[in-house]
Amino acid sequence: MSEEEDIILAELDDEELVQQMFDDLYDGMKEEIEEGVNILLSRDWEPYKVLTEALVGGMTIVGADFRDGILFVPEVLLAANAMKGGMAILKPLLAATGAPRMGSMVIGTVKGDIHDIGKNLVSMMMEGAGFEVVDLGINNPVENYLEALEEHKPDILGMSALLTTTMPYMKVVIDTMIEQGKRDDYVVLVGGAPLNEEFGKAIGADGYCRDAAVAVEMAKDFVARKHNQMSA
Repeated sequence: MSEEEDIILAELDDEELVQQMFDDLYDGMKEEIEEGVNILLSRDWEPYKVLTEALVGGMTIVGADFRDGILFVPEVLLAANAMKGGMAILKPLLAATGAPRMGSMVIGTVKGDIHDIGKNLVSMMMEGAGFEVVDLGINNPVENYLEALEEHKPDILGMSALLTTTMPYMKVVIDTMIEQGKRDDYVVLVGGAPLNEEFGKAIGADGYCRDAAVAVEMAKDFVARKHNQMSA
């Protein structure tokens, strides 16, 4: 306990505080992250700067260590939960300042499948990277995806499946999007334990993400390309 008492966040300068927040995020310390966010805001940091430099910066380290097998799902969920605490403070401020967004995503587990840990991890890591995420939860028929695409007009549609029996439903969703002439409006990313690259290609997805860290990297790439095409 004594060690924690030694660090008084408000006494750190900006740079030290951000470094400390990286550590606190890594350790999943939600209250400390909330306190750090409030301190930076009280020092006249722009909400967007707090988001990108302190929170996204910290989650980038978490994501890299998760990808490299240094951190595991429970730790990442704790870090993401701490991130959520900070995000809850920033979200209304970001909305008010019209801060630039990385992009947006609709995500959900497909019909017949009730697994959501991987999907939740992707949602949290995507939010951690500055994306706006609409999470449809589990067991989603094609109608749910199409309604959400219509309503939220995201850049990306993410689908998750953990059973070999529910995997083919991803193709049903993509085929329906093709029938309705909407397929080219969205980047479709798929993931889940039984999937692989070949399956992703076979069903016509834009990308297969073997884990949440890859999903974030891929999403950033696609959105950057989309912006470049639009400005070209």
